[in-house]
Amino acid sequence: MIDKEDSLPVTRQCKILELSRSGIYYTPVPLSAMDIELMRQIDEIHLLYPFYGSRNIRNELWAKGYNIGRDRIRRLMRRMGIEALYVKPRLSLSHSGHVKYPYLLRGLEVTKANHVWATDITYLPMSRGFCYLVAIMDWASRKVLAWRLSNTLGSGFCVDALEEAIAKYGCPEIFNTDQGSQFTAEVFTDTLRGNNIAISMDGKGRCMDNVFIERLWKSVKYEDIYLKAYASMAEVKQGLASYFKFYNEKRWHNHFDRKTPDMVYFDTLSQKQAAA
Repeated sequence: MIDKEDSLPVTRQCKILELSRSGIYYTPVPLSAMDIELMRQIDEIHLLYPFYGSRNIRNELWAKGYNIGRDRIRRLMRRMGIEALYVKPRLSLSHSGHVKYPYLLRGLEVTKANHVWATDITYLPMSRGFCYLVAIMDWASRKVLAWRLSNTLGSGFCVDALEEAIAKYGCPEIFNTDQGSQFTAEVFTDTLRGNNIAISMDGKGRCMDNVFIERLWKSVKYEDIYLKAYASMAEVKQGLASYFKFYNEKRWHNHFDRKTPDMVYFDTLSQKQAAA
């Protein structure tokens, strides 16, 4: 938008476009190696003890020999997009200007594929740096329908994953998310409404509404991410492509009497189509 090589001065360009000059000249400060290491440690502690807040995570880090204050822990947790999972007045990093939708799954029996889909975002550590993962999951079968990686917490990569899932598998009746700003953004909800999909959002203080996605993150990290220590997003993308293929097609789920997500998805999908 701003062309620093143009003959028109940057100050004039900013004035015409009503932009702040400070934002144009600002150069983001990269995270230090220590912050990246602390984020990796915080992620591992959060997976083991998801109910821990910044105080208890700080205590765990103290026990590991890290002399770090609680404010720094809170700052890094915000950057990672994680919070303690327990009943509290405000669970999500929401946007005050975005529309929130009611939770539609209370008391609903979900046993058929494409009845309910759900999504969430998680932080992924790499050997050098980090990235974010979003996944679209079929609620009844736990099948991962689509996923995307990003180095920022915007809505774009979430919309890309949603559009891929719809293109491959059709539309669900209900789509459930938390109240995070990525999912309440118009670009995301417009995609759902445009496909006549009912929008459901986890209620405040309901930490278990999206529990299946939380379990997926634990599997992904312990069974792949932590074992591989990927060096770049390209490596993470290649590794997760193999992992999600294994997860959907080969990984047995005791909840489904040792069936894979693919087995449950396509079995219940054919039953649903037959009933229709």
